[in-house]
Amino acid sequence: MQLNALDNLRSTRRHFLASQALGLGGVALAWLFQRERLRAEPVKPPLEAEHFDTTPKAPPAEPRARAMISLWMQGGPSHIDLFDPKPEMAKWDGQPFPGEIKYDNAAQASSRVLASPWKFRPHGECGTEISELLPHIAGIVDDIALVRSMHTGVNNHGQSIRALQTGRTIEGRPTMGSWLTYGLGSECDNLPAYVALVDPGQLPVLGVENWSNGFLPALFQGTVVRPQEPRILNLDPPPHLAGAPQERALAYLDRLNRRHLERRPGYSDLEARIASYELAARMQLSAKEALDVSKESKTVHTLYGLNDPATREYGTNCLIARRLIERGVRFVQVFTQNQFWDHHGSILSKLPAACRKVDQPGAALVKDLKDRGLLDTTVVHWGGEMGRLPVIQNDAGREKVGRDHNTYGFSSWLAGGGFKGGYVHGRTDDFGHKAIEDVVNHYDYHATLLSLFGLDHRELAFRYAGREQTLTDGQEGRVVNELLDA
Repeated sequence: MQLNALDNLRSTRRHFLASQALGLGGVALAWLFQRERLRAEPVKPPLEAEHFDTTPKAPPAEPRARAMISLWMQGGPSHIDLFDPKPEMAKWDGQPFPGEIKYDNAAQASSRVLASPWKFRPHGECGTEISELLPHIAGIVDDIALVRSMHTGVNNHGQSIRALQTGRTIEGRPTMGSWLTYGLGSECDNLPAYVALVDPGQLPVLGVENWSNGFLPALFQGTVVRPQEPRILNLDPPPHLAGAPQERALAYLDRLNRRHLERRPGYSDLEARIASYELAARMQLSAKEALDVSKESKTVHTLYGLNDPATREYGTNCLIARRLIERGVRFVQVFTQNQFWDHHGSILSKLPAACRKVDQPGAALVKDLKDRGLLDTTVVHWGGEMGRLPVIQNDAGREKVGRDHNTYGFSSWLAGGGFKGGYVHGRTDDFGHKAIEDVVNHYDYHATLLSLFGLDHRELAFRYAGREQTLTDGQEGRVVNELLDA
């Protein structure tokens, strides 16, 4: 009897909380929470689930550009051998570098200066000096704005790629193409808004991160076009389903998908997947036509170098990029293969080969857009995630020397869409090691690009992880007005 009485007196934690909830203690605690504003307010669910699409959207300000093609030189082209002549280095060639230098690969580092073995000379009416390795790009200098003071300050490929592609060095963020399609949509409904054209050799460093939607809805990720035929898989239905049978099947599938989505409001990944299936159906005719360069004239094929094995693959991608933009695609990025410009060794042979592949097609793209009246509204970007150091790496004989990474001062160029032609911006020191005048950080680059599309880098935002996030994400990005036409 005594044991039973004790059991009745015992109180579990659950009993204690239940009793206190209806007692004076619970009332007092609730009053204190209210008084100190500690009681959490209930989160009100939205009345309607958010909906995302790629229909065209008017930007807040008047845009100067409507589309962009980025020619992405993965690995880090050597600016001091291509775009940024440093005649003073000749006096120091083979001598110890007169100052401090930060190496990425200390094991292979040398302090001996490597002056550029290639000649520079002025080109165009503007007189911009370009290396002999890029004769075709030298022919369009009056149409480009050359930035000699790019800077990310993070010396590894991955982090610097992320900085220039996504605005931050950390993974998981949306790329520039995703932000543009999120903010502006697309001007066509039968092709992807954002396309990545990859090299047949290999995916670039970071692979699919280069065209990731990050925390934006999946609808805004880039669509990869294969580097060989069939460039997009599974576009053709089986012969016995072509025509009316396929149309009936797709209509039935659409009803099922819509019913499935209605029961799962707010599932943006599901909504994006359904939208991608619908787009795939519309692409059966339009994508084949857009990707078929055989319909272009012989003159155009020659312009892009399609008749030359050295330039055929990259030239084809550049021509496809023009055809996509012409049909209303918002953003296209053309990639070179993994570490194609990462010349830690044998730069004397590898750099000319890399230039040979991209020089003519890149210049042809600018010329072709200009001839068709598209350059005024299309931004063309050429550049990679870094440049190279002014000293020797792999000091094992003249034919084996290379250059290490340099993200403290390097070059890129831009054309069209409001950028000033025949203009050189910024300056590096006498050895091309660090940007010292009119520095353009990655967040300045992004702020400038968005402004040309009528977007403010501080206002184009998406709420994620409890806060509004942007491409520049709180960094003090500056619109570099000096690069723009008046």
